[in-house]
Amino acid sequence: MKKISEAVKEKPWIGWVLYFITIIVVFLIGLLGSSIIERRVEYTQIIQTVKPIADWEPRNEVWGENYPREYETYLKTGDTNFASKHGGSVMVDMLDRYPDLVILWAGYAFSRDYKQGRGHYYAVKDVVNTLRTGVPQPATCWTCKSTDVPRLINQMGVNEFYKKTWAELLNEVKNPIGCQDCHDPKTMNLRITRPALKEAFQRQGKDITQATHQEMRFLVCAQCHVEYYFKGKDEKYLTFPWDNGLTVENMERYYDSLGYTDWIHTISKAPMLKAQHPDFELYKFGIHAERQISCTDCHMPYKSEGGVKFTNHHVQSPLNNISNSCAICHRESEEELKKNVYDRQDKIFELSHLATTSLVKAHFEAKIAWEKGTTEEEMKSILNLIRQAQWRWDFVAASHGGSFHAPLECARILGNSILKAEEARTKLAELLSRKGVQLPVQIPDIATKEKAQLYIGLNIDSLKKTRPDFSSGFSKVNN
Repeated sequence: MKKISEAVKEKPWIGWVLYFITIIVVFLIGLLGSSIIERRVEYTQIIQTVKPIADWEPRNEVWGENYPREYETYLKTGDTNFASKHGGSVMVDMLDRYPDLVILWAGYAFSRDYKQGRGHYYAVKDVVNTLRTGVPQPATCWTCKSTDVPRLINQMGVNEFYKKTWAELLNEVKNPIGCQDCHDPKTMNLRITRPALKEAFQRQGKDITQATHQEMRFLVCAQCHVEYYFKGKDEKYLTFPWDNGLTVENMERYYDSLGYTDWIHTISKAPMLKAQHPDFELYKFGIHAERQISCTDCHMPYKSEGGVKFTNHHVQSPLNNISNSCAICHRESEEELKKNVYDRQDKIFELSHLATTSLVKAHFEAKIAWEKGTTEEEMKSILNLIRQAQWRWDFVAASHGGSFHAPLECARILGNSILKAEEARTKLAELLSRKGVQLPVQIPDIATKEKAQLYIGLNIDSLKKTRPDFSSGFSKVNN
């Protein structure tokens, strides 16, 4: 202190410098303190304005009165302008883009209509408008589409809910996927509202109530983003086929043990399995799951506004929000990160194309074999190989983002799909040669969706005209 005092006497300007520095430091400390107090007051005001939310409240706008930031970001899921190379929120007619799908799903409702999902905001509208619901469906099909579902399950009981028809509950289901699907209205804690996930855990001897908060941040997504089937001829009880494990082979073994088949292919007569959207199962085989990164970390990253840190409920592709999702952990440029994603997706799509090409040929070759009088015993092993091959292809194709979440597992599965499809074709070639059929078999012109649908006997214009309307229990919802 003596040296400073002497320095000030010798050089008075130093004293003025120290004086102004002290003033600036005090000002900044005061500013920081004021900011902290202001943000605490803001947070307190939010807590004090929370209104009670009724149990099983399905209306997202009611929750939005208490949580305006979350609700405002949720509403952005209504934006359908983002398109990445292989996904996004833009509605894409996948049958138009990939006509081979019509042939692969011949005899199943997906051959009528299959569009890339626009997101949670349109969950109810899109399932009402799709031509797939022109085929009678059970109420179980509503399970993952609406916040009205937990309310109805609580009101009716889960068994009675599943036993209803899709059309019978049309006037009850109005609100799209939202707040109540994942949150407890009293505590806002994450919770499981769909019984099928709890039941799948119980059958494996696991207690889902012991899940950590980070685990819940992907388990709430796993209520719906999974492979499933409707158990029972009349019950249509939603069930996850996880009893043997989460691999594609384990689930196939589960279905085989039940003798379960989704439909009989109208071209090859193969007993088929239709994968739904095994996003959780594939995610579990990826590096992000290994690092304990949850779905919400990337698809719903945290956001700060004022003194409040909250989860951004604009559920979307991380590629539309790289700076707040990928860049939190990765230090590469946005362009480099995007390239990393596309490189992996491109390779999986290349394998997927090889699988679909082989499968389409196998279906048509099997058709010729039947026409040449081949017996069921001769076809049994061939049809089983076609079933196995398409199940593996579909397991990857039906997933949302599986090509990025678990590219190694997807490549393994598709490699086995191609192997089994070609094994079926080898057996068919031997069989057809014995029948005197000249190879290769001529494939019909199925270059467009329209041509493929006409080939399998679908008149889409007629289906649109004869589709049930309000009077028969269906509701027309505009896009």
